[in-house]
Amino acid sequence: MKSILFPQFKTHPITGWQISIPKLGKVQINLHRPIPDGFTVKQVRVIKKAMGWFATISISSDVEVPQPMPYGHVIGVDVGLLNYLATSDSFVEPGRKFFKGMHRRLKVLQRRLSKKIKRSKNHEKARVRVEKQHNHIHFKRKDYQFKLAHKLCAMADSIFVEDIDFRVMAKGFLGKHTIDGAFGQFRSILKYVGRRQGKFVAEVNHKGSSQTCPNCRIEVRKGLGDRTHSCPECLYETDRDIASAQELCNRGIETYPGTLEEQEIGSQEVVGASRTRPFINRVVLSGVMSLDKWRRGAMPSSDTRKPTP
Repeated sequence: MKSILFPQFKTHPITGWQISIPKLGKVQINLHRPIPDGFTVKQVRVIKKAMGWFATISISSDVEVPQPMPYGHVIGVDVGLLNYLATSDSFVEPGRKFFKGMHRRLKVLQRRLSKKIKRSKNHEKARVRVEKQHNHIHFKRKDYQFKLAHKLCAMADSIFVEDIDFRVMAKGFLGKHTIDGAFGQFRSILKYVGRRQGKFVAEVNHKGSSQTCPNCRIEVRKGLGDRTHSCPECLYETDRDIASAQELCNRGIETYPGTLEEQEIGSQEVVGASRTRPFINRVVLSGVMSLDKWRRGAMPSSDTRKPTP
């Protein structure tokens, strides 16, 4: 058994550096942070890992924490395998493959484990080394995701991510790399960090975001090998992942239009149209930024003209 759950306590179980667990008595612990005043311990989960035993303490209180509302600078975030993520502000985070990078050491440890006699002391020692290597990969990935989430929250006030079910994505032919990226875990960490810092993080519809031009909103079909978005309608060109993030930003603004407009200071109106369908009639962004500037800023001046009818 890897974990044991103790669902309820009659009295406060923590006294100093000890915790009282049913049927085990008082156990010495290394308390990372004190329990705040006014909070009660609801449950304790004891987890066994290769590094030792850990106790996860769940606390509760009657304090009602207000949920952040969308405001300020808005960005869209698109995750992927080639680049770990790309934002609508043209920020690209290179891809990180933690399991693949440390797989060589893991293969050596697993090969040594296979040569040990089962149920022997040497077999148990080798098994613990393999488990520690897996834990090291997990901790390194999680630390990277927390740092990346803090970086995104420092870049924007409202963040929109795609609502894709990564469990389905992990069943494809790129399942190993998808699981290594742990995009679902990163999305949960981003929401947690955003809530602590007062940032608004929400999910928007992801369907067709990579096949839609963020400038004129027409459908532009692309295969997995096409890494550049080139719209034949408005001549807008950019990286495929950045274009997808910009489309997610568009959908986030469309989903929460009233709140963004009411809390915006120094906003601008952006009105555009294409030959086939209208663009967003009224888009409000933060500061002095506008869709025209951050989308066409990286384009040559010759490509910013409208297509000839």
